[in-house]
Amino acid sequence: MRATLEGSTRPLFEAFDTALLDLDGVTYRGPKGIPSAPSALQAARTAGMTLVFVTNNSSRKPDEVARHLTSLGIEAKPDEVLTAPQVAAAVLEQRLAPGDKVLVIGGPALRDEVEARGLVAVDSASDGPVAVVQGWHPDVGWRQLAEASYAIRDGAYYLATGRDTTLPNERGIAPGNGALVQAVVTATGIEPDSSGKPAPRMFLEAAERASAATPLVIGDRLDTDIAGARAAGFPSLLVLTGVHTARDAILAPPEARPTFIGDDLDSLAMTHPSPEPENGAWRVGSATARVVDGRIRIEGEGGLDDVRAACVAAWDAADRGEGLHIESLVENGIK
Repeated sequence: MRATLEGSTRPLFEAFDTALLDLDGVTYRGPKGIPSAPSALQAARTAGMTLVFVTNNSSRKPDEVARHLTSLGIEAKPDEVLTAPQVAAAVLEQRLAPGDKVLVIGGPALRDEVEARGLVAVDSASDGPVAVVQGWHPDVGWRQLAEASYAIRDGAYYLATGRDTTLPNERGIAPGNGALVQAVVTATGIEPDSSGKPAPRMFLEAAERASAATPLVIGDRLDTDIAGARAAGFPSLLVLTGVHTARDAILAPPEARPTFIGDDLDSLAMTHPSPEPENGAWRVGSATARVVDGRIRIEGEGGLDDVRAACVAAWDAADRGEGLHIESLVENGIK
């Protein structure tokens, strides 16, 4: 299937029965909610859409995530939350034997999920772990990363809950689990398996949990949320409230291109115009865009349709082997 934008003549919360929602950068940034999220998600529920919150962040348990969402005005129950520790622990359970020791690099949420699967969580490479699992937690520091390195060099299986290099919060963009994982990779030369996005398992498990017939993945990151959706074979909506920008979307490789683009979660209640070829250009809604000699030219009203048309034109050019001068995005007001 060609990796390009699609249209929907119905609001997305009617076209799809289930939303598989990322959290950081989609519903909140750090402790603060994204203003449009509560009303948008309540409207989706009212329209009959099932919500499942799917996160690579391994610092909290499902009930903690649900309480945080509820405090922000977003109705959520623990069984509607699927976390990276839950998926990682399931991977370890399948791979290891009951009672095997696992060096846990992360917080209590990850440790509890590992122990709930009949495995023994340890804190040191000296304890003889057969596996290392690493997830994000603000208290992870050099000593824990060093213990992980020692164990991995001794032959322990290495699993990361996710490889997000950055984490959006209320102050800006902070290092994510992938940044800390890279420190261990640098020390050991070993790349971990990953149970989190963009691996498809989280989305497949979330869709199965919800008995979803037509799931829609919603995220703010091309490299995890959108790439993970494509790996799982699910359509996706990129919202521009988190890490990745309109410019990032226009430059996205095929494996990380979203199906739909919206400013925020309010786009669930909207129809989305279909891309149409027009005299060597691409029209999306009120905008047209074309790539000429590596430079993009956009004619529109400066809104989201400009971004959508630019995406389709740029992706089409890239698929035909034509490069794009990045400075031409700035010339068209795309940042």
